Amino acid sequence: MNLYKKLVVEPGSKVKLKKVDASFHADYKDEEHAKETLAKHVAKIGELQRKLYGEKKHALLIVLQGIDAAGKDGTCWHVMNAMNPQGTYVHGFKQPTSEEKAHDFLWRIHPHTPGLGDVSIFNRSHYEDVLVQRVHNIVPKKVWSQRYEHINNFEKLLKTNNVTILKFFLYISPEEQLARFKQRLDDPSRQWKISESDYTEREYWDQYISAYEDMLEKCSTKEAPWFVIPSNHKWFRNLAVSEIILKTLEDMKLKLPEPTVDLTEIQHKYHEIIEDQNKPSK
Repeated sequence: MNLYKKLVVEPGSKVKLKKVDASFHADYKDEEHAKETLAKHVAKIGELQRKLYGEKKHALLIVLQGIDAAGKDGTCWHVMNAMNPQGTYVHGFKQPTSEEKAHDFLWRIHPHTPGLGDVSIFNRSHYEDVLVQRVHNIVPKKVWSQRYEHINNFEKLLKTNNVTILKFFLYISPEEQLARFKQRLDDPSRQWKISESDYTEREYWDQYISAYEDMLEKCSTKEAPWFVIPSNHKWFRNLAVSEIILKTLEDMKLKLPEPTVDLTEIQHKYHEIIEDQNKPSK
């Protein structure tokens, strides 16, 4: 199954998340069945990312959004860990500072977009400004409703600079979210992830779903498509994201740059050095 085509939100299409099966796992039976494929994807992603870094003709921006406990951190860890830290950057956008609030909402985003040769991963992103700020009435509708167009134009601008954008909405069911919260409570190694908002934000589930649906409908474009990733199964979430990233990198037809020195001359000098080293000492 082509997961890129299966999970992409086609521009202009209507999105009803209630119709999405958060436990969908394509043709894979279980984690063990998918483990080998994921390992191959991740290894190839690492190889291509090094070519991306060397060639410096393209950049990749990966946006991760999802309701609490959907697995943004886990996706970063399991899918991106093959990438070379040199040329790979992860940034999360939390509540804006007073300085950031004094500027337009995209002011704090642009400095973290990738330069040519780089990969940037947004663990939460500029879309917080049409999600949290909308659901909690932090800004009026006349303000957040204009932001979809601003975001589309911003992403179109990045695309003109050879920045390829992939946006993943990690979708879990409310039952799965509650189960993951319970895991955090029971596991001392995960308790640090518990926040006061975990349960209070659940009260706004329907409002968030409406906001996500609008986000997906209004901002999945040819230049920057959204993908809805069924994420009740963490292993399928990782597999699906890795397959889409891999396909995208392969489509770039990346090549390592040609040497900038005369290799024949360098090899000649190398052999001279070896010969000198091997001469018997007097």
